[in-house]
Amino acid sequence: MAVKIIINRKVSKEKEKELRPLLIQLRAMATAQPGYISGETLRNVDRPEEYLVISTWQSVDNWKTWASTKERSEIQGKIDALLGIKTEYNLYLYE
Repeated sequence: MAVKIIINRKVSKEKEKELRPLLIQLRAMATAQPGYISGETLRNVDRPEEYLVISTWQSVDNWKTWASTKERSEIQGKIDALLGIKTEYNLYLYE
């Protein structure tokens, strides 16, 4: 069953230029992973420091496999260090 992964991030204006390439790199790598369907990164119009990442995967297992890879973990560690907070993920199944 397909699953959507929702990730909310807040970044200061000073660190935004460092965040964007990391998000692009993650997306590029994700597209080559088994089970990846689609993804998008959105920026809040009223609060431009807020980013919303939505990715769709064929299954929770596909997502978890990708989330636990060394390559992804390294980039995610850079993002967490940049933002000063551990990223939280919300997984939603289609009903």
